[in-house]
Amino acid sequence: MLFALLLCAVAPAPSANYPAKPIRLLVGFVAGGPVDITARAIGPRLSEALKQPVVIDNRGGASGLLASELVAKATPDGHTLLMCSASNAITAATSTGPGKYFLRDFAPITKVAIITSIFVVNPKLPVSSVKELIALALAQPGQLKFASTGVGSSAHLAGELFKSAAGVDITHIPYKGGGPAAVDLISGQVQLSFISAPATMPHIKSGRLRALAVTNAKRSTLLPELPTLSEAGLRGYEFEGWHGLCAPAATPRVIVNQLNSEVTKIVRWPDVIAHLAEGGAEAIATTPEVFAAQLRTEIDKWAKLVKSAGVKME
Repeated sequence: MLFALLLCAVAPAPSANYPAKPIRLLVGFVAGGPVDITARAIGPRLSEALKQPVVIDNRGGASGLLASELVAKATPDGHTLLMCSASNAITAATSTGPGKYFLRDFAPITKVAIITSIFVVNPKLPVSSVKELIALALAQPGQLKFASTGVGSSAHLAGELFKSAAGVDITHIPYKGGGPAAVDLISGQVQLSFISAPATMPHIKSGRLRALAVTNAKRSTLLPELPTLSEAGLRGYEFEGWHGLCAPAATPRVIVNQLNSEVTKIVRWPDVIAHLAEGGAEAIATTPEVFAAQLRTEIDKWAKLVKSAGVKME
């Protein structure tokens, strides 16, 4: 009883006037993609909790920047939110445009999901482990090619981090989207890539791609048999995709806390966990302070990597 009373005492008090109207949750990518799947897993439960409709608004374009700019300029009253992602941190680290000021323009609320990314190779490549792949890359400098969905994309930076950690010379081949990259990876035009679980699993199960490791800091509950790249020999390697919830920077703290409290409950619901798992994601929640600190660390990490690797952003 005492513990329950203490929990009530420290729980954030909700705003009496919030929400006063439907909440618009912007997604910077097309419907059906990973970020959209996460938004639609959270949206209905958030609507139930706040007793107002949560409208998912897909505004694809410029790697999520279009939606981000709309939310950043919105009235900071908690009625316009952004389903943010690792793409926002990458843009903040690499852009010279508006996306560079993500930490200034947004109030982080919570992470919602961790995305499993898989290090895959074409099965014709004579390797069955990360160590064998590194040995082959060292023996054939510049010969192995890795695919990405474009310069500055998650897959590109994951590959650059791999090159740095392993001390290998592999060639980056950027594509305009995951579809063309997957086609060339399966055909053997390129030999390896770092791809999110939803896009990869069907090809792994069919034998058209071979999984060597996950890029995340910890083993994925979705693929517990796969080691992390750190476990496989690249100690300290970590590239972790994520989705989260953000509000315009001047949103009152009482509203940020209220949203954080509700979403923290929502990601524990079995149906939400299952919905996210179908999209290759693991449900998670953080405090606003932890999320903000993680963003600062991540942005700094990618900025240093881009500079040290000499990546020329397009």
